[in-house]
Amino acid sequence: MRKLGIRGFLCGMMTAGLLAGGEAQATQRCAAAAEQSVFDLEALKSELMVLAVACHNDAEYNAFVRRYQTSLADNEHQLSEYFKQTYGRRSQGEQDSYITTMANEQFNYGLKQGSDFCPRNMALFEEAMALESPHDLPSYAAAKELFPPTLGACAQVVSASTHTTPGRTTTRRAR
Repeated sequence: MRKLGIRGFLCGMMTAGLLAGGEAQATQRCAAAAEQSVFDLEALKSELMVLAVACHNDAEYNAFVRRYQTSLADNEHQLSEYFKQTYGRRSQGEQDSYITTMANEQFNYGLKQGSDFCPRNMALFEEAMALESPHDLPSYAAAKELFPPTLGACAQVVSASTHTTPGRTTTRRAR
C-alpha cells in the first residue's frame, strides 16, 4: 500500500462502499485450494485493516504487516497473477474493485455489530501475531472464514453488470 495513510485509504473505500448497493448471494469458494488460500489471506489482511481503522489501532496492523511482509507480498503477487489470468487487460481494475468491495463489506458488517465490533474482533491481531511461523498464516486465515456473505473468492467481479465467461457467470455491482 502506498503511503497515503491507512485511514485516508480506508475512509475513501468505505465512502464508496456506502454508496454502492448489493444483493446477497452465497459465498463462493475457489476450485483450487492454492487459489482459495490466496483469497483467504487477502480477506484476513483486509479484516485487520478495517479493524485498525475502526478501532483506532494502527500500531497493531503495522506490526502485523511488518512481521508478515514477505508472506503478504508473495500473496499480493499471487492474487495479481490470478486476476491477470482471469481478466487479462482488465485485471488491475477488477482486482482493485474486489479488494475495495471486500473492505467495504467487512466495514459494513462491523457497523452492524456496533460497539461490540472492536472488543469482539481485536483478538485477531493477537492470534495472528502469536503464530509460530509465517507459514501458519494461510491456515489461520482459512479457519477464520472472513469473507462477507455477499462476496466470495475467485470468479467474483464487482462492477455494474452481469458478465458471462465460458463456464461461469458472475454478478457485478456498481461501485
